[in-house]
Amino acid sequence: MLNRPVPQRSPEELIALRRRYLNPTLSLSYQEPLKIVRGEGAYLFDQHGQPYLDMVNNVCHVGHCHPKVVAAGAAQMAMLNTNTRYLHDNLVEYALRLTETLPQSLSVVFMTNSGTEANDLALRIARAYTAANDVIVLDHAYHGNSPSMIDLSPYKFNGRGGRGKPAHVQFVPMPDSYRDANAQDADYAESHAAHIDNAINRIHARGEKPAVFYAEAMLGCGGQTVLPPGYLQQAYARVRAAGGVCLADEVQIGFGRDGEYFWSFQSHGVVPDIVTMGKPIGNGHPVGAVVTTPEIAAAFVTGMEYFNTFSGNPVSCAIAMAVLEVIQEEKLQQNALETGAYLQQGLRQLAQQHSLIGDVRGRGLFLGAELVRDRESKVAATAEAKRIVEILKTQQILLSTDGPLDNVLKIKPPVVFQRSHADQFLQALGDALHRL
Repeated sequence: MLNRPVPQRSPEELIALRRRYLNPTLSLSYQEPLKIVRGEGAYLFDQHGQPYLDMVNNVCHVGHCHPKVVAAGAAQMAMLNTNTRYLHDNLVEYALRLTETLPQSLSVVFMTNSGTEANDLALRIARAYTAANDVIVLDHAYHGNSPSMIDLSPYKFNGRGGRGKPAHVQFVPMPDSYRDANAQDADYAESHAAHIDNAINRIHARGEKPAVFYAEAMLGCGGQTVLPPGYLQQAYARVRAAGGVCLADEVQIGFGRDGEYFWSFQSHGVVPDIVTMGKPIGNGHPVGAVVTTPEIAAAFVTGMEYFNTFSGNPVSCAIAMAVLEVIQEEKLQQNALETGAYLQQGLRQLAQQHSLIGDVRGRGLFLGAELVRDRESKVAATAEAKRIVEILKTQQILLSTDGPLDNVLKIKPPVVFQRSHADQFLQALGDALHRL
């Protein structure tokens, strides 16, 4: 058993072994799954060395296998990796550097191993501070895969295999500036935020109080949907008036992906009480974080220790610091702004030529193109969206779909994505639209 090399199996063999030894809930992408063996920048490579432009991997934020990030992790791993019960410079230095990117009030950091863990821990912190239990979320949202986060994710509990809404969770309609008939009304954001009052009333009817409102400023699973201006300000005010706190889930959209702002919630002119992070924070390494105010953090000091064996370890913190450095050194937030605008303009030009594209939306390098069979009725072109994903795969471009009707092409590549990559994608997408 010792020193046995890993066999290089064919995709067919791997599929058969997965079916035998792994749980079938572990899904694969594409009708003919890819065997990916290497990554570099905005590309993934299969076993034959064929490059695929990665349009959907927001985990490897600063590019697959970025040399500086890899070197930072390898160097620290060769020296020490241990838990936070020992003093180490990396943990406090990362906390300092991370909070420098946030509003001044958000100054206490809890490290975790993932975005799911971050959202799970944040729920405990919010409940400790408010002495309340119930939660308000947006419809179609997804906040993680732990039991507590499945309970907070309509994307899951109202989806296939879901058990429906738990009693302690209230969800409110997701503002949809494309499909809502009143989206152009001057009071659209305010009228939508009024649903928060209804949720609070339902909580009070249970004899409970709201603990926390979870919201992403842009919803990936909701279809790359951008919340309308003013909505979060109105929603936050209502939640806080009822005694709850407000959480910004930046797991998919943080660290400069927005382009104009480092954190997407900043585009709405709000300061949340708690921010959660994951995915891009470690460029694929398992790390996450919760950042909150000193007052809220103090309420979590109840006598019960929060200890997480691997969170905040020296290796994770070294990698996370390298990610922050690369974002700054390579001006990747600015790249997300400029390249994202270029890509969005290209998508809008395609929409002028192809009625299948009903809407183009997003900010920075977090974009969506919603496909419809008819622009008047807005009937979802779900099958066509799936077909385009498969066509683009034959052109060595990786894409995916999402949204309530699964008809939105979701575009969230590593933020090293360049104009040349955008041109490659737009050409291939245009050809696919012609074929359809």
